[in-house]
Amino acid sequence: MPTKSVEALLEDIRFLSEDRHATVQAVRSLVKKLVKPLAEEVKYGGILFTSGVQFGGVFAYKDHVSVEFSHGASIADELGHLQGGGKFRRHIKLKAPADVELTQLADYIPLALQAAKGAA
Repeated sequence: MPTKSVEALLEDIRFLSEDRHATVQAVRSLVKKLVKPLAEEVKYGGILFTSGVQFGGVFAYKDHVSVEFSHGASIADELGHLQGGGKFRRHIKLKAPADVELTQLADYIPLALQAAKGAA
């Protein structure tokens, strides 16, 4: 079965909600700005981010967008925005594009990459 392209998934998200689409695009733009090299892959219904190791992803849901960190439990969450209680993963929920800045997501991206590299 062929893998869906990032562009095709983005069109599906736009159909779901223009706001969710704009939020996903804001997350992608931020990650692309902060992480080089960066590869994106559609998997598990979202867009996964890899830079040597897979470190997170962005997923659109009906009422929010979730930025997932593969090894988020290893991140010292001094800012208090991480959610979840699983063994490894943590996430940040975004309701609108402005939440990318409000949740200080730019501070978490390098920490998520560092945590994933430390676990590899």
